[in-house]
Amino acid sequence: MATALARRLTVVDGAAEAFMDRALKVAFATSDQRSIDQHFGSSVGFAIYLVTIDEARLSEVVAFAAAAEDGNEDKLAARIAALAGCAAVYCRAVGASAIAQLKQAGVQPLKVAPGTPIKAQIGLLQGELRDGPAFWVLKALDGARAPGRFDDMELEGWDE
Repeated sequence: MATALARRLTVVDGAAEAFMDRALKVAFATSDQRSIDQHFGSSVGFAIYLVTIDEARLSEVVAFAAAAEDGNEDKLAARIAALAGCAAVYCRAVGASAIAQLKQAGVQPLKVAPGTPIKAQIGLLQGELRDGPAFWVLKALDGARAPGRFDDMELEGWDE
């Protein structure tokens, strides 16, 4: 039996639409909206933020009924669906099956130390955006353009 979405709060902000166009959407597996303290598959909730180099805004809070960590693969579907549009999810742990399904959905799973403060992780992500993003960040920011970048280089006369 699939774990149903219990609640979803979306923050509505008139200026958010322009901000959303230039922001990276990331989720944090959390029970308290302050720290990354949940295993992905049994997470009771996600805090979803829009992050740019200079700013971070809470976009959504998603809550689920509690689920066991092992033995219920159906629980993953609701959690992955809740991450639609997210480039990544930060969690304290994530299983192999969930990793494969997240990657197929275009979401990069990232494991961090249990209890890592969300604000601190956002700061690290912003630093990475400033100093040289990881491949998953570049891919998320580039979106549909990433697959054809070598074709574009060839058209510009790029040669090995």
